[in-house]
Amino acid sequence: MLLPGIFRNNLMDDWMDDMFQTSFGTKQKSPMSVDVQEFGDKYRIDFELPGYEKGDICADLNNGYLTVSAVRTQNKEHKDDNSTYIRRERYVGNCQRSFYVGENITEEEIHANFKNGILQIEIPKKEARAEVETKRHIAIEG
Repeated sequence: MLLPGIFRNNLMDDWMDDMFQTSFGTKQKSPMSVDVQEFGDKYRIDFELPGYEKGDICADLNNGYLTVSAVRTQNKEHKDDNSTYIRRERYVGNCQRSFYVGENITEEEIHANFKNGILQIEIPKKEARAEVETKRHIAIEG
């Protein structure tokens, strides 16, 4: 069965969550929130990526692991009339999440769609097979 480890509690998960505590004692949220749903014949993973464009997002399948990453670059410049810099700001942000989906899934079987800041990926349920796929890129529609 696919994605069995997503729903299992793990002591390491709690320990890693504590690593992201701020000095005020509140936890930092992941920049990529994820919802996982199970249906009769498939799983659906929704990745929240507000402010990202489709071209900023990459989904790959490598040895049974689905990895979604996103990179965003923002450049703001404010100048006065003499073209002297008053303020320059640059921001580069990236985030990444990986899920084990099984070694029997191929990139052709995974359907990905990006719309309104939500990347929705559907993965069919399949029985395990002995052969392992190499790294493959997944096309994102939208």
